[in-house]
Parts: sequence; C-alpha cells; structure tokens
Amino acid sequence: MLKCRNVWKKLAPLARASSTLCRQNVRRAGLNNGRLLARLPVAHMSTGPGGGGRENQLYVLLVGAAFLGGGAYAYHTVKRDQQRYQDRIAEISSRAQRAASDKAAIPVQSKASAVPEPAPEAAPSTEEQSPPASDAEVAAPSETTEAAPAVDSTPASLKFPSHAPYLLIGGGTASFAAARSIRARDPGARVLIVTDEPDLPYMRPPLSKELWFSDDPSVTETLRFKQWNGKERSIYFQPPSFYINPEQLDSAENGGVAVLTGRKVVHMDVRGNKVKLDDDTEISYDKCLIATGGVPRNLQVIERAGEEVMKRTTLFRKIEDFKSLDKVSRNMKSITIIGGGFLGSELACALGRRSTESDLEVIQMFPEKGNMGKVLPEYLSNWTTEKVKKEGVKIISEALVKSVTFKDDTLEIKLKDGRLVKTDHIVAAVGLEPNVDLAKSAGLEVDSDFGGYRVNAELQARSNIWVAGDAACFYDIRLGRRRVEHHDHAVVSGRLAGENMTGASKPYWHQSMFWSDLGPDVGYEAIGIVDSSLPTVGVFAKATAKDTPKAATEQSGTGIRSESETEDTATSTVAPSTPAPAVDQNRDDYGKGVIFYLRDKVVVGIILWNVFNRMPIARKIIKDGEEHADLNEVAKLFNIHED
Repeated sequence: MLKCRNVWKKLAPLARASSTLCRQNVRRAGLNNGRLLARLPVAHMSTGPGGGGRENQLYVLLVGAAFLGGGAYAYHTVKRDQQRYQDRIAEISSRAQRAASDKAAIPVQSKASAVPEPAPEAAPSTEEQSPPASDAEVAAPSETTEAAPAVDSTPASLKFPSHAPYLLIGGGTASFAAARSIRARDPGARVLIVTDEPDLPYMRPPLSKELWFSDDPSVTETLRFKQWNGKERSIYFQPPSFYINPEQLDSAENGGVAVLTGRKVVHMDVRGNKVKLDDDTEISYDKCLIATGGVPRNLQVIERAGEEVMKRTTLFRKIEDFKSLDKVSRNMKSITIIGGGFLGSELACALGRRSTESDLEVIQMFPEKGNMGKVLPEYLSNWTTEKVKKEGVKIISEALVKSVTFKDDTLEIKLKDGRLVKTDHIVAAVGLEPNVDLAKSAGLEVDSDFGGYRVNAELQARSNIWVAGDAACFYDIRLGRRRVEHHDHAVVSGRLAGENMTGASKPYWHQSMFWSDLGPDVGYEAIGIVDSSLPTVGVFAKATAKDTPKAATEQSGTGIRSESETEDTATSTVAPSTPAPAVDQNRDDYGKGVIFYLRDKVVVGIILWNVFNRMPIARKIIKDGEEHADLNEVAKLFNIHED
C-alpha cells in the first residue's frame, strides 16, 4: 500500500499535465479547423498530408512521448523509494544494537536507586492502589520512613524521559499530594516530578518547628525528629524506594512516580504541550501541574547592602537553609530575626530555647507593636510577645530598618528612629513571593491583588494545566478570591488538582487550616481570613495541663496538626445550654480560647488558641456564613469551658 501511494503521488501531476495538454490541443485543432472552413474548399479537409492530419500526428507524438517519459520517471522513482526504505530499516536495526551495547558498556545509577526497589513490572503497592481517605494520608510520611538522601543528577541523555503523561513542576507538598492522588485514581499512571531542589519531596513545617527541639546532634543529617507526642519520623514523605528512576518511567509496566532533581523548568510551550528545562532539554506532557510554591522575600536595604551583608543573611525556606542556620546558631554569638509573623516568631522561640543552653543572643525585630500583630488582635499579640520574651528572645518592636552595613566583622542594623543593633547574622522572615516565572511563556494570568496564577474553581489555569499550593490564586465560594500559603492548603489543593487531572472535574470547596506553635506549650490553629484589621470577638477560658500542642498530639497520636483533620463537619451549630463563665478579656491570662474574625457581621475567620481537634466545627461555621447574635454562645461549641 505504501509503494502504491508513493507511485500515485509521482504519477498524478503527470496525468493532470497530460490531460491539460490534450484539452489544449483539441481546442487549438478545433479553432484552426474552424478558420479553415471559412477560407478553404471542403476538398482540402482530408486527413492526409495536405489537410489538418499533420497537427493530429504531432499531437499523438506529444501524448505518446509524455506517457513514455512519465512511465520511465515512475519506474526510477519507485526503485529509489524501495532503496531508501531498505536503508531506513537497516539504520533502525543498527541504532537499537548500538543503544544496547552502550547501555551494557556504561552502567549508570543514581543514589536514589541504590536503595532496593521493586522491578518496574511489579504490581503497584496496596498503598498506591487505595484512594486517600483524608488529607493526612496523602501528605503525612509514614512513621518508619527513613531519611532520604539528596538525589544526584546523571547525564541528561540517560535520565530524562522525553514524554511524561503527568508532569508536575515543583517538588513540594502540593506536587507529592497530586502524585499520590493521580496514582490512586489511575494505578498505572506515569508521573514525573521536576524540582530545582536536590531533595526528594518533603514537608516544610518541621524546618521551623520540631527539628529545632531535637536532642539528636546529627539531626541536620538524618532530618528525623521527635514529635510533641514522642514518636519519631522523617520530614521526607517517602523513602527513595517509593520512587522509580526517571529513565525507567517510559518502560515501567505499572507506571510509577519519578523525581527529576536539580532541574528547573524555564519555559512552557502550551500549544505544543511541552516544557524546556534549564539545560535546554525538552519534555512533552499530556497533563501538567504547576506547583512552584514561592520564593522568600528579602528587604531591599539588605539586597543593596553588598555581598558581605548578603553572605550573613539567611532567607529561610529549604532544607539547606535549616542546615545553614543550625550551623550559624552553634558558631555565632548573635542572631537577629527580622519579621514578626508565623515564621519569624517560630524561629525566634526555637533559637531562644537553644540560647538558654549557650551564650547565643537572639533578637527579633518587626514593625508591628507585637508578635504576629497582623494576625492576632492587639491584646493577644501583646500577650504572645511576652511569651516569646520568656523563651529568651530580645524583642524590638515598631522597628523599621533604614540600613544594614558590615563593619569590623559585625553587621550594624540602623533603624529609622535612630536605634542601632549590632549582630553577627540576620534571618529575614518577611514573607513569601509566589513563584510565577512561567506566567509569561505559558500565557497564564497573574492576580494583581494576591499574586499567584489565577485558576478556576477546578484549579485549572489553561487547557491541560492546573495550579496548586502557594502559587495558586483560587476563588473561594465563601470568602472570595484568595491565595493561601500553608501546609494543609498545599495538601488539599494538590490532591484535588491531581484528581481533576484524571478527569474528576471537582470544584475546590475545602476551607484549609493552618497552625503555628511557639514551642511545645503554646500553639494555635486557624481557618479562613484572620486579619487583625478586621473586627474580632474573643472568648477565653482557663487553660489546663492538656491544653498545649504537646498534650494535643499525645492524645490524638499525630504530629502534624492537619493529620487529625477529617472531612467530618459539625452536625449542628446550636450551642449547648451550659452557661459559660464570664472571662475578662483585658486580663493577662489567655490560656485557651476562640477568636472570631468578622466581615459584615459574618464570621470569616477563626483562631483556636490552645484548642485542638475542633477544626470541623470552625469549618462549618464559616461554611454556613450566618450572622450570630451572640458569639459567646457559638464559642460553647468548642467546649473550651470543659476541665
């Protein structure tokens, strides 16, 4: 069939040319004969030499020559095509033989593959086959997970698959949750995660929390820690044996999840469904998830201060930042943390606790009046500040940095009010900038108010492209368009994006929660919009010994707060009839309580202060979106007055 088609492609133009020539000759002969009829006698209209027969003979000769020439051309063309076909088959055969010999001659294996793992033909594990029952099961690592070493990159020609049915850009929590979700719905799926970090997917919260309270001096190497409940675990979601090597992705009969480390996607061709990496390698895809997270912000005065200042400044985000700051805290005499939000306050408490065992001076400065001043109402922010001071931290509030200089082996921080602070090292914890580097090449819209890629209700930015985690600006059906930078949101949005990449078409409706711990004794969980500029109503009660993060995790048996999360919701928002004891909001005793954040008299945010495992109730209150005449009655739903 292939040969006949090739012959016809060659003969068709000749046949059309011959047909055209025939029509032209017939027309020309008719016109000439017509003119002869008008000027010559009928006796001259013979087919002999004296009449029009000479032209007819010429026409026959031309047509015959055309057919003979076409036949000869077709014969030679077919012969050449046959020879090229045979040469092509020989080339393909020799290529396969060369590839086999090269593979046998140069064995390459990454560190990740050094751990024994099942053959690609093996059936997927039961864990991969079963769908995730909750956020925790998707995101939490197993208790027996071993520390996963960084994966070294090998030559691109041996590592990179040219095509990935599911391509996930970014190696954080959202990507891992999406990969698990995809595999749960499509057990044979081939998933490729591309990350510019050298590590396998891991969770970030312990980097600023539990890891700092470990008694193991080798914690920076093992990255294993004891949770508040006493159980030990790794920050990695899964050990290397969970993943397959990228070069095996195409050949794995039952699919799997591969991680390409140390590579950055720098360009997206959305029409061609392919991406380009920083080494110009191209990978095509069927479905793509952008989960690039964010980049820590820095102060412009530090960026302009020069190389010596930048070398002594940490932007805390990754494993390498934790390792670096841990080393600094053991070798420097003074560390200054700039920023009073979640991260800055957590690191201040962690380093402050460490300073009691050494001569380390820990300073925290921020422009607000108190710790977490943008989140907590002023009275609770002031109380929290006193708590941080008790951890051994020197607080400098209402501090606006004017300049930073390096002088006499010391950093000098000059504030706008004239105060001068000398320190050895700076930790800038001033927020996160969503990573939207791919927006221009992919033609994706970036939200001008919140930042991040704008997505629809199904977390889709364009055809075959989804976004999850910190980089997604989504529409909340209760609270409007938002962007959230917390672990639980990364878990839930990543999981939902993975489901929708397999055709689920589910809308994002989940109200994600977040939590923060100021050591093992003070912690809170929050949901919705928690902004101190909003009107708030706080209801507090006397705390007991069980009202601490440590006690809560011991009771629930979990270490990551969202692991105790379920999709259950409160069946009623009617408060119990037991009277609530009056609590004076102005006294300096906020052991435990509930803070409601209001917008147009409707609760849009809730903080549970040292109240744990009550998040489904808070979620339902926000979901209902009702006005409440007495929030003291609503607070009874959380049982804060129980002993």
